[in-house]
Amino acid sequence: MIVFNLSCDHDHLFEGWFESTAKFEAQQESRLLSCPVCGSAQVNKQLHAPYVNTSAGRTAPAQAVAVQPVERQQAVFHKAISRLVEHVIANTDDVGDAFPEEARKIYYSEAPERAIRGNATADEVTELREEGIDVVPVPIPKHRLGNPH
Repeated sequence: MIVFNLSCDHDHLFEGWFESTAKFEAQQESRLLSCPVCGSAQVNKQLHAPYVNTSAGRTAPAQAVAVQPVERQQAVFHKAISRLVEHVIANTDDVGDAFPEEARKIYYSEAPERAIRGNATADEVTELREEGIDVVPVPIPKHRLGNPH
């Protein structure tokens, strides 16, 4: 496994774990990578520093790392995402396309404070953040939309 520092075109920084550089490049070319913050598919590798031994004549102690097969890692990741989606659905009010307006009303104390979810474009999310309103894009699968909890 190799860990790369990645960023999207909105300057969100995150890590990605890949079997090899070739696997990263293949996923990047196929646009299979996306930013976990905003969902952008324009993901690029950032500079990262490999371990450099600066002590003359001494070597760093070996570290053992148990690496799970990629399939297991993916299953754990998908389960965690599913739990996140379930938590969001169970603990928020769905305001649909009125999300940007309702988020502003709550932020400016014009509506009761509560956790909400809904639809917003990338531009609307950027505008909300510029106003100081904390929003996090969480992609909810279409088959989960409209299912009351």
